[in-house]
Amino acid sequence: MLRAIFYKEWLKTRWYYLVAVLLSLSFVGYVLLNFFRAAGLKGIAHLCEVMLLRDAVFVDLLQFVPLVVGLLFAVVQFVPEMQRKCLKLTLHLPCPELRMIGAMLLYGGLLLGADLVRHILLTAAPWYAAGIAAYLLAAWICLEPTWRRRLLYGAVAACVLRLFFLAPAPEAYDGFLPWLTLCTLCTASWSWWSVVRFK
Repeated sequence: MLRAIFYKEWLKTRWYYLVAVLLSLSFVGYVLLNFFRAAGLKGIAHLCEVMLLRDAVFVDLLQFVPLVVGLLFAVVQFVPEMQRKCLKLTLHLPCPELRMIGAMLLYGGLLLGADLVRHILLTAAPWYAAGIAAYLLAAWICLEPTWRRRLLYGAVAACVLRLFFLAPAPEAYDGFLPWLTLCTLCTASWSWWSVVRFK
């Protein structure tokens, strides 16, 4: 059943995901070009010194890219479900409802969380976590059936997302990253409130 849900979500989001990956790679390419151009002008030794002594990572342009990608991913995945009332059909399948919603959110979270690997990305980790949190929070808002609560949830989501952008210094979140991760994982359960209200 999980494979079928993932396949259904893939059919819905594959084109958006492809465009999002290409745009994200374009931003990364642009950042790398700027880095190599600066290395050509100033020398790689100078750039390494700046990175080590002045805490510069040269990836500031990427700060809000994951946030926007996460928000749009939730909209692409869940708004059509709510507009066409397809969620009712999904919730009537012979599988526990919580497991169904969990599988849908897991699908999006796995696709968005695939890039956290190297040292520079430790600095960007809160931004990528913000992208996943933005996706989960936007899903929570999109799945909510009443507009008044959507506005309230939007205000709560804005406050939660603000946590991810409090400290701009490189690797400022290293000690707080486990708590940010826990906060991000907790937001996955909030969609269940909206689904219960929807039912």
